[in-house]
Amino acid sequence: MEYFVIGERELVLGFKLSGVSGVAVSNRQEALDAFNRVTGISSSVLSSADEKPKILILTEDVSDMLSKEVLDHQMTGASPLIVEIPGLHGHIEGRRTLTDAIREAVGIQV
Repeated sequence: MEYFVIGERELVLGFKLSGVSGVAVSNRQEALDAFNRVTGISSSVLSSADEKPKILILTEDVSDMLSKEVLDHQMTGASPLIVEIPGLHGHIEGRRTLTDAIREAVGIQV
């Protein structure tokens, strides 16, 4: 499994239509359980290392719910790589976009 998505039901359904597995969540506890299962923190770890995704896609809403856990996971450098995408309601105001991060890193605006 290459990718796995955690987010709103409609978004997860869209990803499933393109062949990406995922879990729909509606609150922090559901999001935390799914995150722990996918990252291998929980006791109900995926059955084999081959099934562990290489990229975990989180909506910005889910990432906000799990901000401490996501940061802790990113600081370990362990897989899966976490990528945030806007949710169904669009980009959350005040969050830095990928384009903003690239501009800051490169130092030019195209």
